[in-house]
Amino acid sequence: MSADTDHSPLLSASPESRTSRGRTITLVVVLVAELMNALDGSVVYTALPSIQGDTGASAAAVQWIHAAYALTFALGLITGGRLGDLYGRKRVFLLGTGVFTAASLLCGLAGTPGLLITARVVQGGAAAVMIPQVLATLHVTFDEGSRAKAFSLYGTIMSLGSVAGPVLGGVVTGADLFGLGWRPIFLINLPIGLAAVLLGLRHLPESRDRDAPRLDVVGVALSGLGLLLIAWPLTVGGEHHWPVWTLVMPAAGLGTLAVFVLQQRTRTVRGGAPLVVIALFKDRAFSAGLAAQFVFGLLSGVFFLTWTLFMQDGLALAPGQAALGFVAASLGEMGGAWLVMSLAARLGRRAPQAGALLAAASLGGYAWIIADQGTGLSLALTVAPMLLVGLGLGMVGAALADMTLSRVVGDHAGSASGVFNTSTQLGIALGTALTTVVFFAHSPAGSRGTAVTAAFTGTIWYVIGALLAMWALMLLLPKRCPAS
Repeated sequence: MSADTDHSPLLSASPESRTSRGRTITLVVVLVAELMNALDGSVVYTALPSIQGDTGASAAAVQWIHAAYALTFALGLITGGRLGDLYGRKRVFLLGTGVFTAASLLCGLAGTPGLLITARVVQGGAAAVMIPQVLATLHVTFDEGSRAKAFSLYGTIMSLGSVAGPVLGGVVTGADLFGLGWRPIFLINLPIGLAAVLLGLRHLPESRDRDAPRLDVVGVALSGLGLLLIAWPLTVGGEHHWPVWTLVMPAAGLGTLAVFVLQQRTRTVRGGAPLVVIALFKDRAFSAGLAAQFVFGLLSGVFFLTWTLFMQDGLALAPGQAALGFVAASLGEMGGAWLVMSLAARLGRRAPQAGALLAAASLGGYAWIIADQGTGLSLALTVAPMLLVGLGLGMVGAALADMTLSRVVGDHAGSASGVFNTSTQLGIALGTALTTVVFFAHSPAGSRGTAVTAAFTGTIWYVIGALLAMWALMLLLPKRCPAS
């Protein structure tokens, strides 16, 4: 099927018609975009003190420099995915990447907290347009024989970027390149984003759902409002000590999303193009994969924030020493992703399930070591267990996308990708919010030493529980991978 064909609902070059070199370049371009997003979601963590000192940002403004990106990204993913289905995934990807790159320049030039927060809002919105096209493009570009490897690389990049972001932020800020302090953490996106756009113009295949009419504006409004009512209090509730409205708003958000689902069903029955294809949820593998991915985001939001505080506030490690832990986790995740690529075809869902159990067992051992050693824990014992934890998490993250989206038809790849990424972001938002309950309730802000290590040890058991829940959800995934 050529890219000029007008008679098919899916406008796309078939996987067989694209050269191996063209598919490789496509893979590189979209994974680079995913890496930029994953890094920018977490790179500010270790740079925030420098940003605050340079711009004079208040405590609330510092929080919003991170939250502005995360919130707009989560809110726009579903709409961004459907825009690709309707108007062409290549076109929408290039638009999102271009705006993301321009917003990165604004972030790097910002002289006030307000301008930086505004630029981060634009950056997050552009990422919400860009990122759903990554999974969708991989889905329609690669055949079943090579799709699992492509999705495994996607999972590797997603996990690696989120873990390596704080390392990059700390290293780049500390290096003070050209006397620019923290600004290169954003400016580095300029050559990368420009290269992605130029290569994408030449090599990305175009695909879209040609049968779909105009965008469902009512669905956009309902989904955006529902997600906002859920994500907003999760993002800012801790700052206000969780008043009543932070409980009421998520309930209202769930009610709004229920109305959204009814509206989508009605629109489908009447022959319109829904924002989210409700029929996707009839596939047990898709629904279970979404739930597992949500839990994966949740445990990531809880663990990596509290782990950072444990290393720096509990063990008094310098930022450079703490960065070694993230390096170990990153290496483990890369190893896990490559391992699961060789195991998934033979073991199916048992491969990521084994990863979840490995991560849970490793964290259990980590908790025992911390309880035994306390604040005297050596750097080697702090870092080494994260190789195994990362290995297990990499085995999960690299396989979930493929197993969740494997049976989605190409026409709806963008919509499915948007929903998949939204589940991740909402999980991370909820996990970050839950740190108030599972960690800060036992170790208030400003605590040091034993109080922090004890609070982190307790937090680990919640993370282990989430890993076991994810293992159970993966029982509903296909026993075998599509390519097997």
